[in-house]
Amino acid sequence: MKRLPSCALAAAMLLSFLGAGHSQIQTRIQQERMKAGGLAKKLQAKRAHLNAVAARVQSLKSQLAQTNAEMSTVRSQLGTLSAQARSLQARISWNSIQLAAAQKSLAFQDGLLRKRLVGIYEYGEPDYLSVLLSASSFSDFVERWQDLQLLIKANEKAVIARRNAERKVATVQRDLQRMQIALQEQQQAQQRAQNRLAALAAERSNLVAVADQQRRSAAVQVATYEELTAAEEARLESLIRRRQAEIAAEEAARRRAAGIAGNAVAPHGPIHFTWPVTGIITSPFGWRKNPFGSAPEFHTGLDIAAPMGTTITAAASGTVMMAQWYGGYGKFILIDNGDGYSTAYGHLSAFYVTAGQHVKQGQAIGAVGTTGYSTGPHLHFEIRINGKPVDPAPRLP
Repeated sequence: MKRLPSCALAAAMLLSFLGAGHSQIQTRIQQERMKAGGLAKKLQAKRAHLNAVAARVQSLKSQLAQTNAEMSTVRSQLGTLSAQARSLQARISWNSIQLAAAQKSLAFQDGLLRKRLVGIYEYGEPDYLSVLLSASSFSDFVERWQDLQLLIKANEKAVIARRNAERKVATVQRDLQRMQIALQEQQQAQQRAQNRLAALAAERSNLVAVADQQRRSAAVQVATYEELTAAEEARLESLIRRRQAEIAAEEAARRRAAGIAGNAVAPHGPIHFTWPVTGIITSPFGWRKNPFGSAPEFHTGLDIAAPMGTTITAAASGTVMMAQWYGGYGKFILIDNGDGYSTAYGHLSAFYVTAGQHVKQGQAIGAVGTTGYSTGPHLHFEIRINGKPVDPAPRLP
């Protein structure tokens, strides 16, 4: 059996030790990924529930506002009807006074005429007889008799006119009373409508209160899961840093082993990034309104719109640390690019690489999709330094 030189044996043992460490850390990364992915799914469900409850609250508030507006209209109509009722009642009262006066005057005139007619045609009233008997001649008697007839006719006309006035006032009175009855019916109908709307408003107000309580509860749950997800993300970032340290140590060991074996390895040059896909930036790095309707969120990369299935290339050479579904990222690729740098690619529709594979800059690694938390086909692209996201825009040509 051929024995290895002591320096080569040491290098082999070092690589073997680093390989064992790599296996352990990779297992822990996988466990944390699965845990974070499970929390991300729960968070997605809670956010969907929160959005549904918030939409219901908004709908109920709109319905309540509409009911309150209708109540305001009914109250305004009731106010108008009340004013009309007061005015009508005043007219009825005044017309009643006029009717009573007309009836009293008519009764008086009617009685007076009756007495005069009875006195003249049946018994002869002394005043009228004295007027007739005091005539100086027959022609004077005739003239006086004609005058008395004219007086009686005038009284009759006055009585007829007063009776017509009474009928007119009575007709107006009946019309006013009919109007009053109709107005009272309208008021009662409006009052019933107001009562119905008040009951509906109370019911909708209670529904808004219940739905708003559900919204607050869902928001608390979302916040809790967001905190848990953030904690899991922090743990994952820590493991990624450790994995990057392991990769760096492995690379250093390989260099030392190559040096011991007499094979020099060229050192890494500075890292330059290229665009992973051509398209329009639809969402930059930094704080933004959450596209799914909850609280504002910090966007950890660039969203680059591109047609479904467009080829995605590696922005820099490196080792694939992850190529799998990862929570809100959907199908996700994470590449270690060395010197603490890593690049991430989210919402893919297909993978062209696997974990542990070494890729070169510009190599096809996947295809644009809309998996995970996505509103349409695009690539979510990140650059991270020691696990922390930084703005990719200034680092791209």
